[in-house]
Amino acid sequence: MNTQMIKINPEEIDKNTLKEAAKILGEGGLVAFPTETVYGLGANALDEDAVKGIFVAKGRPSDNPLIVHIAEKDDVYKIAINVPQMAQKLIDAFSPGPLTVILKKQPFVSSIVTGGLDTVAIRIPAHPIARELIRLSGVPVAAPSANLSGKPSPTMAKHVIEDMNGRIDCIIDGGPCSVGLESTVVDMTGQCPVILRPGGVTLEDIKQIIPTALLDSHVLSSISSAEAPRSPGMKYKHYAPKAEVTVVEGEHTKVREKIRQLCSLAKADGKKVGVIVRYGEEASYPADCVLTAGYESTSYAASLFANLRKFDENGIEVVFAEFKSEAGMGVAVQNRLYKAANNRVIHV
Repeated sequence: MNTQMIKINPEEIDKNTLKEAAKILGEGGLVAFPTETVYGLGANALDEDAVKGIFVAKGRPSDNPLIVHIAEKDDVYKIAINVPQMAQKLIDAFSPGPLTVILKKQPFVSSIVTGGLDTVAIRIPAHPIARELIRLSGVPVAAPSANLSGKPSPTMAKHVIEDMNGRIDCIIDGGPCSVGLESTVVDMTGQCPVILRPGGVTLEDIKQIIPTALLDSHVLSSISSAEAPRSPGMKYKHYAPKAEVTVVEGEHTKVREKIRQLCSLAKADGKKVGVIVRYGEEASYPADCVLTAGYESTSYAASLFANLRKFDENGIEVVFAEFKSEAGMGVAVQNRLYKAANNRVIHV
């Protein structure tokens, strides 16, 4: 398959160029496009064959549900039924933006999209290219992240090209993603909102609108192999580079002392070693590649997946990630790190 490359300035969108990609979507093709969170791999959500193509291109398990992207708030009612008032409050407060709500699906929404569930995950992206693409295509767009299943999600077009060139019909280069982590997924089918996957809209943000909101118990662990995932990111290995990642979390100086020990042991074993620095300033480590995540959780989030891919580019075999548990966006970073590390975590 020849993959068409399209470059678009999000501040001055060329609609004629974007119409080419929208036409591909409308005709059952696969298009990778930027959002404010990560790059998505889109297909017409109403075309089962097109949606099946997403799973083939990514190598994605068929029981892992997809998020349906729409352009306008009113379109929620075209995809979902029995939308509770609580859900509408969250949509009004945080959409367009990095929020996905899980609602009961309309009967025509295919079980291929929903992973066999009677619910559907819906999001209105804030990125101007994403919203205009959906408008021009005239269809709801099912879209997971535009990477091979299990790898770090793409936050730049070059990441998509690495994974998807030759596998899909079109890649839209709209520059880097600002948030850097996938959207917050909130289950709205129960008595209170439950965050299944943390992201750019935090638990604290949601509690300001609905104080009873909760964080699912599996946010920092995986569900069992027998359970059906209610949201992307709950069951399977995600966000992982080729290197073995270990998270080291705790007090600043103790974390760095522990990582220096671990680096020395890994180097003595002949491994190429990488480190993600959490605390804002550079650190001296006996490592082959040291990447800075910044002090704030927002900067850690924005750089995480790109950093994990840089380690792969440099042939790094073992990665140690500095971390300190904290509320807000820190929960989303912790969730992705734990998944990337397959829950290899050292507390000091």
